[in-house]
Amino acid sequence: MLSTLLLIVAAYAAGVVNAVAGGGSFLTFPALVFAGVPPVAANATSTVAVCPGALAGAYGYRNELSKLTEIDLPAFIGISLVGGLLGALLLLWTPDATFAVLIPWLLLFATALFAAGPKLAACIRRKTRLGPVGVLVVQFFIAVYGGYFGGGIGILMLATFGVFGLRDIHAMNGLKSLLSGCLNAIAVVAFVAGGAVYWTEALIMLVACVAGGYSGARIARRIPPAYLRKFIILVGSAMTVYFFLTK
Repeated sequence: MLSTLLLIVAAYAAGVVNAVAGGGSFLTFPALVFAGVPPVAANATSTVAVCPGALAGAYGYRNELSKLTEIDLPAFIGISLVGGLLGALLLLWTPDATFAVLIPWLLLFATALFAAGPKLAACIRRKTRLGPVGVLVVQFFIAVYGGYFGGGIGILMLATFGVFGLRDIHAMNGLKSLLSGCLNAIAVVAFVAGGAVYWTEALIMLVACVAGGYSGARIARRIPPAYLRKFIILVGSAMTVYFFLTK
């Protein structure tokens, strides 16, 4: 009963923060591990829970996406699908014991990336530029990481789009949501085919996450995104320390 309550609260909160600031997987993945789900299955189940929210977010930005002329959208989607599938297969091929060792390092990387996101993106934009081919190559590796673990991919994508030259933040957020949804969707297919999803936990969290995402729009008007970012960084840091101490 307590583990079910933990999953509902974590997934609802993840839906809220994904709608406002991103970083919901920092909540869903540890909650599943605490509930007793093995590490690889916990990551796969977390992906199932948060995937619909990203696609719903992309639909909300459909007008902005239709005006994107600077990029080859089908190529971006295709490269994200291939990378997401490869990352998911790599996760399925990783033994639980090995992934358990990687968890604190992945959380440390994702938390640091999330914390440094805005400043990192601005710094990269000042120092470099990406062409049409280069941005697709970078997106491929982001998608592989996204299919494998996924923490912080939103920050990586926004930084990449900025380096490429996109400036419309609404279009960038829409593109980020679309590509995240695509790579997560293909990862979900691989996880389902590989039997890595704990469906009871996944369905409970999916419903709670969607409810949180729906509430997020209203909550966003009351809570400054900066406060939510600090909350996610605090949670990510605490989870990183916990997994380092218990590995």
